[in-house]
Amino acid sequence: MLFKDQVDFVRQHIKKNKLRVFMTVLAATMGCAFLIVLASIGFGIQDTMREEILQDKAITEVEVYPNADEELDVSQIRSIEHVDAIVQRFNLNAMANSQIEDRSLQGNIFLTNFDEEQKSNLQLSEGRMPEKDNEIIVGYQFAESLLTDSERKEMEQNAEENAESTGGYKDSIIGKTISLSLQSYEAEEAFSERWNFTIVGVTENPARDWIIDTKVMVNESWKDKFKEVIVSNTETEVVEAELFYPETKIYTSSLEHVKSVTEELKEKGYNVYSVSEQLEQIDVFFMAFKIGLIFIGTIAVLISSIGIFNTMTMAVTERTREIGVMKAIGASPKLIQRLFLMESAWIGIIGTVLAVVISYAVSFLANWVLPMVVGAALGDEDIQNLSITFSLIPWQLVAIASFISVGVAMISGWRPARKATKIDVIDALRQEL
Repeated sequence: MLFKDQVDFVRQHIKKNKLRVFMTVLAATMGCAFLIVLASIGFGIQDTMREEILQDKAITEVEVYPNADEELDVSQIRSIEHVDAIVQRFNLNAMANSQIEDRSLQGNIFLTNFDEEQKSNLQLSEGRMPEKDNEIIVGYQFAESLLTDSERKEMEQNAEENAESTGGYKDSIIGKTISLSLQSYEAEEAFSERWNFTIVGVTENPARDWIIDTKVMVNESWKDKFKEVIVSNTETEVVEAELFYPETKIYTSSLEHVKSVTEELKEKGYNVYSVSEQLEQIDVFFMAFKIGLIFIGTIAVLISSIGIFNTMTMAVTERTREIGVMKAIGASPKLIQRLFLMESAWIGIIGTVLAVVISYAVSFLANWVLPMVVGAALGDEDIQNLSITFSLIPWQLVAIASFISVGVAMISGWRPARKATKIDVIDALRQEL
């Protein structure tokens, strides 16, 4: 019997019981669609978290912390292969009082090496990297945080009334000269020494909306001058380790080298943290989470297999005489078994194809509608604009779900197909039409 004839044979018998086959296909479709949609939630949440992490941190960045009572050996770290830049920012244990005309601002001040910052690909929203000792970079919100006394009072009043503040420096701050002085956290007034700096760059807007970046980044050559001023204006003895808090970050040539550099730093006794480690932890967690979701979805597919089993069992019972005739004219048991397995496979394949189409439609609607529903429920319009993926269907998930769905359909039809091969020819032919 040719394969084409086998296909025609199966199609003719499916047409005879359209309603029953339709309901069986519907059950298979619902089971497979439930499996895909349920598992897609895990893929969607994982994708959202990965994007959030990669957006918030430099993907080639490795933070390094020395052990207690030890210092970082920069030359040793620089000898590690694939290390492009070593950025050491020293957070000064004092406030920076910045003033432009009648506007002022108190914020953090960092001392850094701008050559290394440039190697690390520090991103600026405008301006350029400093080339002279008196040139600095400021944070993205520095200009809008420069307030006059009247604007500061207005801002405090608006904060109490939950109104939006409209103050701040409106023009471009690039090329402006600021007068900077230092102030101890314990002192009420700033030190008398003042320096003039020219702003030549502004950092990028922080990835997180709640971060207000008003820092001032100064060349590390000012370290001794700042120390001298603080020591001379402080009654108690100042320890340098308490005056400058180092923050060391290493930048690799590419994301692929982050893991190898991280492991080598650990071998040298350093405490390290990198995006790759966080991503690995997230991937392990979501791997277990997705396996759990797929397992739960598989239960729905197994429930739908009951319908396929019943449909195929009834098909064998109804075609007992037909099976007997086929055996009488020389049909082999393997051919009879193949015909019924083809029918159960057809149900599984059609159900899977429909399930994939429905799953993608549901996924699209979920990602489109849910942000609006959640935003309306919480009364927050900003949530509607967030880049949140509630459902994601990669091709791997489609392949796994299709394999499970078609495989379960084949297994469900195997027992009835085996039963068909064992029907006695004489008993089958004696059966009344």
